[in-house]
Amino acid sequence: MRTIALTEETRKNVLENLLKRSPSSYGEFEDAVAEIVENVRNNKDAAVFEYTKRFDGADINAGNIKVTKEEIDEAYEQVDPSLLDVIRKALVNIREYHEKQKKYSWFDSKPDGTMLGQKVMPLAKVGVYVPGGKAVYPSSVLMNVVPAKVAGVEKIIMTTPCGKDGKVYPSTLVAAMEAGADEIYKVGGAQAIAALAFGTESIPKVDKIVGPGNIYVALAKKAVYGHVSIDSIAGPSEILVLADETANPHYVAADLLSQAEHDEMASAILVTTSRDFADKVSKEIEGYLKTLSRSEIIRKSLDNYGYALIAETMDEAIETANEIASEHLEIVTANPFEVMMKIRNAGAIFIGEYSSEPLGDYFAGPNHVLPTNGTAKFFSPLGVDDFIKRSSIIYYSREALKDIHKDIIQFAEAEKLTAHANSIRVRFEEEDANE
Repeated sequence: MRTIALTEETRKNVLENLLKRSPSSYGEFEDAVAEIVENVRNNKDAAVFEYTKRFDGADINAGNIKVTKEEIDEAYEQVDPSLLDVIRKALVNIREYHEKQKKYSWFDSKPDGTMLGQKVMPLAKVGVYVPGGKAVYPSSVLMNVVPAKVAGVEKIIMTTPCGKDGKVYPSTLVAAMEAGADEIYKVGGAQAIAALAFGTESIPKVDKIVGPGNIYVALAKKAVYGHVSIDSIAGPSEILVLADETANPHYVAADLLSQAEHDEMASAILVTTSRDFADKVSKEIEGYLKTLSRSEIIRKSLDNYGYALIAETMDEAIETANEIASEHLEIVTANPFEVMMKIRNAGAIFIGEYSSEPLGDYFAGPNHVLPTNGTAKFFSPLGVDDFIKRSSIIYYSREALKDIHKDIIQFAEAEKLTAHANSIRVRFEEEDANE
């Protein structure tokens, strides 16, 4: 983890290095992903089964690709009852938070005979991708399925990789059932995204695909966008801790490592006004690395994308945080709420020393599917809005249209769209002729 004094040049260099982790920077994988997507689009189940055997070592076919009730019952028997209890507690918090995001149709009628409005409808079918591989993520199941369920999505289709034995992690299955997934299929990677986007003999086509994944999944989502909607093209995880000398270095070091352990591409950044504090955090990190199980991954992450940035003032530190626009932002300062008011760009903001990032990952309620790679400047966390669509409602009585029909005709003719103008004109041609 490099300690660097903040200047315009060093800030620019840090930003450029972080952006190297964007899925858009890995063009060498795009041809391979495009080939997988096209093969699944053309050959459907046969391609899915072939790739699952090649990449996951599992013999999947039309008879066993869909998770059965018996497999779900078996998963419930294997999951520790205390973990199931925690999942259910987290579900309550996540559901209650997202219920507050619900949007409703509205209509506004006026005495002049007009009615304008907005009809809000849930998407019909949504695909939720849940990664496997290096770790198991039942929390991702909850965060993706619950807002879709709250929005009223009619059918939630989940895909997730299976092991060589053809089985899915029990905690993943249990989380899916508790959250409300309707169907679960044993397929991962780019082939799962393609199957959801175009449909196969076994897997139904969906309207939108959400959920995190590796570079192949991210690029596959990019490739199918337009055929279906997607949530975002997620990059590696990241955390930025904004701290002053009043923060606890023992806590801050632990929080930085909570994201660095995800993978070698993860980013952990401390921005502080105190070099002495940064040195203390570095010492704490070294102590933790002697005991943490994923210390090798953490070290690679910190070597490549870990920084302690020293700012001269808190305003400079805040400006840097806004430029980086981190997925997770912790504020651990003497006046954290005052600092929070100056933050423009962050996926999720954690305030104070007892609001550490894993609280948001698992339990508090806000969604942990967040914008990465600086996209928090224009993207938001996954939420209920991602699973609805809106239709505009327009009604004019004859009298209401008559009052303004000449304005519309003039506007259309100014754009030389005479058929547009004529569509309005024909409704009043007799009256206009007699004027």
